[in-house]
Amino acid sequence: PQLPAGIDVMFGCLERRDGEHGKPLYNCLAVAREGKIVYRARKQLLPSYDVFDETRYFEPGSTADMYEVGGLSFGITVCEDMWSEEVKLYEVDPVADLFHQARTRGVTVSGIINISASPFQRDKEKIRKGIFSRICSNYKVPFLYCNQVGGQDSLLFDGRSMVMDGAGAVVAQARGFGEDMIVVDTDTWKGDINEEVEVAEQAAVYRGLVMGVTDYVRKCGFSSVVLGLSGGIDSALTAAIAARALGPENVLGVALPSPYSSPDSLEDARQLAANLGCRFEVIPIAELFDTFRRNLAGLFAGRGEDLTEQNLQARIRGNLLMALSNKFGHLLLTTGNKSEMAVGYCTLYGDMSGGLAVISDVPKQLVYELAAYVNREREVIPVRTISKAPTAELKPDQRDQDDLPPYEVLDRILELHLEQGQGIEEIVAQGFAEPMVRDILRRIRVNEYKRKQAPMGLKVTTKAFGYGRRYPNVQNFQG
Repeated sequence: PQLPAGIDVMFGCLERRDGEHGKPLYNCLAVAREGKIVYRARKQLLPSYDVFDETRYFEPGSTADMYEVGGLSFGITVCEDMWSEEVKLYEVDPVADLFHQARTRGVTVSGIINISASPFQRDKEKIRKGIFSRICSNYKVPFLYCNQVGGQDSLLFDGRSMVMDGAGAVVAQARGFGEDMIVVDTDTWKGDINEEVEVAEQAAVYRGLVMGVTDYVRKCGFSSVVLGLSGGIDSALTAAIAARALGPENVLGVALPSPYSSPDSLEDARQLAANLGCRFEVIPIAELFDTFRRNLAGLFAGRGEDLTEQNLQARIRGNLLMALSNKFGHLLLTTGNKSEMAVGYCTLYGDMSGGLAVISDVPKQLVYELAAYVNREREVIPVRTISKAPTAELKPDQRDQDDLPPYEVLDRILELHLEQGQGIEEIVAQGFAEPMVRDILRRIRVNEYKRKQAPMGLKVTTKAFGYGRRYPNVQNFQG
């Protein structure tokens, strides 16, 4: 449908750049009025850190600009243009430039407009609001923020568009993780509040993961998923997210018990599927495992059982799950968490096989918090699944803590190193044993090759494995 006359539409687009030198494109904001483009503004600050790589394609704009509508003059910015103070990578401050130009031209700035494709991460909303509120307070003008919403590959765009008044208070707020529209009166600077201004972190992460699964699965042309259900908390959380995202009728959970799987684990997996309302199948792997061992016995003569036999079980499961994926057109979800991915506590071509790693950027401690969030109204994930000691069940009486520090310790060290960039000496200075810290950082380093072959994951922390963390497989320079 066509908009009524007098309504302008502002949107992001590309603008082809003329000239033989420099990048071929501008990252651009445009305004359409009655079917014609009447205004363009070019993004000035082009981020090239973490997941951002804009200088690869775009030439920066050179000046800030104003846009007049309805008797009001708005300073126009695009995404990163508002983040000069926070990021501290730029010599230019587009917001300060806007107000300098306005003073030079004798124009009163009515407010600042910013359109963004700003991806979600833990506490990102708090950071955004802090930056925007300070700018409003400094310049005493309202701020209008429109953010992209939806999943795109590993990135989760949370929306949560908002308007702040000249004191930096939120006067209008769109809901997060879904399309929405808010209306604001520019005479009173009052508008719609469609979501709580403050949302609990666990709720935001959960909703982001649900949106990410929904969009990735559907945009890739799938309508259903399959995943292994071990009876453990990681696969349980992944299944709960998938069922919420796609509907339980589009989720197939498969238990693949081995000789080392406990009856309780199988029962917990079955109960989870019943609680979710998704289809559940059981494929025992004992006979296949025996066949593999028998066929390899001659070559393995004189060598005792070790990690090889554990990995065989994971790879048998991966093959069976991929067969179901191929035969029925389900997307296979992997269920490993960030803590495991960091230290290589996962099997290449086994439990890493799949098309989307839903919780691969969720540390183990946060897995427990999200499980509690899922169970906030009723028991979805069985209590025993949450309370029992984590185990891969690939050998008798196995526990994760046989090979790893307690997850609360491991996750803190991983956060300090991966997200805050701290090295061995800095981490040890915070009270962690040096041999343990060295071992964890060594494991991170030597397992880069595994992560390079992992399926894409959904980013929820400040530094995820994947596009935003580029390390070589070969790191002998470390000694």
